[in-house]
Amino acid sequence: MADIERLLEALSNAYGPPGFEGPVATVVRAELEPLADAIQTDGLGSLMARLGPAERRPRVMLTAHMDELGLMVRRVTPEGYVKFQPLGGWLDQALINQRWVILTHAGPVPGITGIKTVHVMEPEARKKLFERTDMFIDVGARSAEDAAGRLGIRPGDPIVPDSRFTPLAGGELYLGKAWDDRAGLAVMIEVMRALRDAPPAAATTFAVATVQEEVGLRGAETSAYEVAPDVGVNLESGVAGDYPGITPDEAQERLGGGPSLFLHDSSMLPNLRLRDFVLEVARDLGIPVQFNVLTGYGQDGAAMQRTRGGAPAINIAVPTRYLHSHNGVIARADVEATIRLVADVVRRLDGATVASLRDFS
Repeated sequence: MADIERLLEALSNAYGPPGFEGPVATVVRAELEPLADAIQTDGLGSLMARLGPAERRPRVMLTAHMDELGLMVRRVTPEGYVKFQPLGGWLDQALINQRWVILTHAGPVPGITGIKTVHVMEPEARKKLFERTDMFIDVGARSAEDAAGRLGIRPGDPIVPDSRFTPLAGGELYLGKAWDDRAGLAVMIEVMRALRDAPPAAATTFAVATVQEEVGLRGAETSAYEVAPDVGVNLESGVAGDYPGITPDEAQERLGGGPSLFLHDSSMLPNLRLRDFVLEVARDLGIPVQFNVLTGYGQDGAAMQRTRGGAPAINIAVPTRYLHSHNGVIARADVEATIRLVADVVRRLDGATVASLRDFS
């Protein structure tokens, strides 16, 4: 895993809001093509890489989504300021005074969400939360015509956070945007690399980089229908709870504590036999595992779980601080441990094991 930092940097820095995942897909395809026997794209844009004979069963489907939270140009005011539509679950507070890049047909355009200066605010106004409907992006345009003609900004153009990958603490931690779910993509790619070097004896593996997860698990739904998995393993960014202001009742993961298994979120409950199987593999490998019970969240495992006649599925996550904002933090050790765990889980999923997961008698 000597190049894991390079991979994480490339994935984090790539732009890819929902529906506009092309730059991320370029990175992912370049990594997966040498590792897979076949790679294709479904009708919505998800990349599906297969390792093993197409006709062999069981089929193990790994998923990680390419899209990140973003915005879309709604309109440009007569004065040249950009009003926007959020893409995904932003907190309004996370949008204020942030740098953005608008991806236009003429090239990237930088901008910043403007905010009224504190010097002219009444005391009561300083205590109020700003609402997104009152916000705008300042791109330096002189008018709506200038924004369209000189800068190339059109309604519907995607907008992405302007944040760059940075190692922290001597490289033990990584600061960057879009760990939800570029951390999961990195794990999935490296699992495929490990499986290419030491392939499963029984299962055929499908590594699927999905689109539009942040706006309704859309890519996972179409790709899971195409793959028809016998087992689904979703690879995500987990909700770390190891910083001030968050309690164990809200989130239970911490950086450096190993991979996390989601036991509950708003989109699915995992197959408990699959949970126990993952725990058995982790114990054999000496990898610590964390758990998280969330009241919110939604992830691609739910789409795999509900595809066709249904499939056992689980969500395995890399703990992440500050999700759904311009910058998040992950630990390299957690990424590496998750790769080892998932690769061995896939290697051990033979026909008898999968049949036992699907036995509800």
